[in-house]
Amino acid sequence: MRSLAIGIAGGTGSGKTTLTERIVAQFGEDVSVLHHDSYYKAHDEMPFEERCRLNYDHPDAFDTPLFVEHLRALRRGEAVECPVYDYSVHNRAAGTVRLPPARVLVVEGILIFAEPEVVRELDIKIFVDTDADERILRRIVRDVRDRGRSLESVIAQYLTTVKPMHEQFVEPSKRRADLIVPEGGHNAVALEMVIERIRAYLNNEP
Repeated sequence: MRSLAIGIAGGTGSGKTTLTERIVAQFGEDVSVLHHDSYYKAHDEMPFEERCRLNYDHPDAFDTPLFVEHLRALRRGEAVECPVYDYSVHNRAAGTVRLPPARVLVVEGILIFAEPEVVRELDIKIFVDTDADERILRRIVRDVRDRGRSLESVIAQYLTTVKPMHEQFVEPSKRRADLIVPEGGHNAVALEMVIERIRAYLNNEP
C-alpha cells in the first residue's frame, strides 16, 4: 500500500487543523495525520528560560530528517513512533505515540511547503490562506487556553518571530501549493472538492 499524501500548510491560526479534522470526520480510519509540530527538536541541554527564547517559526527548529523518514515509512505502509512535543515547557516529552499507516495520509504544518524533501513526497498540496488579524487572534486564544502561555508571551513571540518568519518562509511557500483555500475547513466549496478527490482515490485504489 502506498498512501495518498495530502499536505496542508498555511500560517499559524489559518484553519489547517479545522480542514484536517473535516477530512478525518469524513473518512475515519482511512486517514492518518502526521503533524509537523510534533517534530520540534529536543533541547534537553537548555534551561527553560533559554528554550523560551528560541525561534520556533524557522525551518531549523524542526527535526526534518526524522519527519521525512517517518513520512516515507507511512507512505510505504509502515507504522511510526511519533515524538510528542510539550508546548508548556518548550521541549519534547519523554514518550512517543504510535501512528499507523492509512490509505490517506494528511501531512499538516506551517512550514511543510518550505521543505523541498517534504514537498516531493506530497501528492496534493493545499495552502490555507486566512487574514493575518484573524490568525493572530486565533493563536492568542489557542496558546493561552490550550498551551499554558501568558497573553504577553504570545504577543511578544508573534511580533519577534512568528510574523517575520511567516513573511520570510510561509507566505513564499504558497507558490508550491496546488490549491489555495481561503478560510480552510470553513470553505465549504473547497472542502467538498478535496473530499471528492479523496473519495475518487479510495474508490479507485486496488
